[in-house]
Amino acid sequence: MSVTLKLRSLLLIGDLVFGKSFHTLTVEEARKRLRRMTPPSKRPTVVALVVNRIIPGPGGEIPIRIYVPEGAAPFPVLVFFHGSGFVLANLDTEDEFCRALCKVVGCIVVSVDYRLAPEHPFPAAPDDCLAATRCASEHAAELNADPARVAVAGDSAGGNLAAVTALRIRDEGGPPLCGQILICPITAYHTPPTASYLANAKGYGLTRDDMIWFWSHYLRDEADSIHPYAAPLCAPELGRLPPALVITAEYDLLRDEGERYAERLQTAGTPAILSRYEGMIHGFVHFRKIFKEGRLAFNETTAWLRERFAK
Repeated sequence: MSVTLKLRSLLLIGDLVFGKSFHTLTVEEARKRLRRMTPPSKRPTVVALVVNRIIPGPGGEIPIRIYVPEGAAPFPVLVFFHGSGFVLANLDTEDEFCRALCKVVGCIVVSVDYRLAPEHPFPAAPDDCLAATRCASEHAAELNADPARVAVAGDSAGGNLAAVTALRIRDEGGPPLCGQILICPITAYHTPPTASYLANAKGYGLTRDDMIWFWSHYLRDEADSIHPYAAPLCAPELGRLPPALVITAEYDLLRDEGERYAERLQTAGTPAILSRYEGMIHGFVHFRKIFKEGRLAFNETTAWLRERFAK
């Protein structure tokens, strides 16, 4: 399926309004560019309560934002990790998406402001995400939450961190997870490139040069590129993991690695649903008010989560 005229127009407007690609900027310039691209919603989704908290982490304090839905407790818990290449985003850039998940699913959402690279390279981010997930489960009673119903989710780099958190809980111990949602996830290093890395290297928002730039800031050195907690597709075995929903986009350079991860989960006996959205680009779920595919992917995500929490 070809990219629609509406999507082409969005990409063109983005280039005109926001200017240079991330890989041409300094880290601080790139962060400012992302904030311009993701302003606060003028009409944020209303939930019962939104509160910021600080929890202890392996490298210091970890800021989190807790979203509480209307309804009767105890609620299930979704621990959410933002994307943007391990380098750029924060709690505010994902605020509206977390609000919507909280309201539609009827779950508490704990959004994690993990340490960013390059100030804090790998493994700082996965260390924080694991610590936050354990904390959410251990303190479930204080949140009016059910520790038996905890899932993880993320998009892009956040999808990587959700997958890695599930791996580390299996390998190192932690709360049982009832699901993992991986939206356009990073699962492998940029080299060697997949077919989608080459075919979608530029012209579709996220570029191959951007990904090389992100990885160069995230890893301590190239030896980390094959560490399964940096690149989960390198994990030797993907069995005994929580059920997964993996969402990919046709014109996302990360498409092939996300789909390969889903296929390996299935082969290892881990229940996994792979859902590719044709004609879409990286990050399309954040444009659900513009594209029906974004709405469909959001609806698929929330329906899958409700089903997992019901079980």
